[in-house]
Amino acid sequence: MNRYILKISITTLLVLGLFTVFSNQKLIDKKLPSSLKTTVGQRWSVEKANAWYSKHDWIVGCNYVHSNAINQLKMWQKETFSPAMIDKELGWAEEIGFNSMRVFLHYLPWKEDAEGFYERLDQFLEICDQHHIAVMLIFFDDVWNPNPRSGLQPQPKKGIHNSGWVQCPGKNILENLDLYKSDLKKYVQQTLKRYANDSRVLIWDLYNEPGNSNMSSYGKIEFRGKKKQSLILLKNVFSWAREIDLSQPISSGIWNAGHAKIEKLNAFDQFCYKNSDILNFHAYMGKTQTKKLIKVLKTNNRPLICTEYMARTAGSTFEEILPLLKKYNVGAYNWGFVAGKSNTIYPWESWKEPFKNEPEIWFHDILRQDGTPFSKDELQFIKKTIQD
Repeated sequence: MNRYILKISITTLLVLGLFTVFSNQKLIDKKLPSSLKTTVGQRWSVEKANAWYSKHDWIVGCNYVHSNAINQLKMWQKETFSPAMIDKELGWAEEIGFNSMRVFLHYLPWKEDAEGFYERLDQFLEICDQHHIAVMLIFFDDVWNPNPRSGLQPQPKKGIHNSGWVQCPGKNILENLDLYKSDLKKYVQQTLKRYANDSRVLIWDLYNEPGNSNMSSYGKIEFRGKKKQSLILLKNVFSWAREIDLSQPISSGIWNAGHAKIEKLNAFDQFCYKNSDILNFHAYMGKTQTKKLIKVLKTNNRPLICTEYMARTAGSTFEEILPLLKKYNVGAYNWGFVAGKSNTIYPWESWKEPFKNEPEIWFHDILRQDGTPFSKDELQFIKKTIQD
């Protein structure tokens, strides 16, 4: 009898102990160094996130950089900012039916001339608004060239996908985060405060593909410890954003998930899954895998936005994916709009073997620089899917 009571007592203590661990995870996180926390700040409730999402029409658009910009620096630097070109190209986007654009900012133009940077951003948002387009703005990015430099930007490397795109903040700053942290915080928070209640800004995407090693293009991890440093910056930028009273949701993309189960997500995707107000994800894959991923992520009950898809020769096409996203009420931003200096008509593997001529089937992008489509049938399909 005593042994039986002892067994019950031990079992009870174990259950209570487990309950205490799980129920106090947020309290535990608060006591941990910021680099180890799994949750940061006060996340929007599921109800608030869905209420926000329900106020908007189906969000559909693309990742946008104007066709004469090889990267974010050429997009935002004073000498190469091109409002006339942006106005022309966003006019084409409006005709298609796109109502949003996902746009990359960069720390360097802000650092060198914050007032001028904001004047150009104001002008860009005004052009977007004239075309009934709201914007998702992105602060940081771990993809492609790790050494951004202001000034004259390089010409595209012939036949190579995104040969001049640059990371933000880049290798030097990531390696020395402690030296730059206060300045990066100022960049983020000053921008957030300026547009905290601006209806032209739809969503804040805090960090694109954090921890991307760029193995396919640069052949090796750019520096030892990149993933650790990127994770620290990711957690910091969420903390900085949570200090600002925003009318828009914050998010960072789940980009390495495939159709994995939630418990199998890596540290970056786990953090984004647990901290984003609305979930955004990347899906450069076919219909079956994309559908599986949507169903996995929908268990969170938060609004979903696919912030990157459409790579034709990788099996991700408008015909396969766009109706699927609309069916499940998932926002949709394909990669690329007007083909230009970004060279994203070429596939990722062009880094290993550059193309000598334009590919028969474009990888990304929809229009040529004169506004004519890569495929008339495809363009009509996009318009019809949006309108139906």
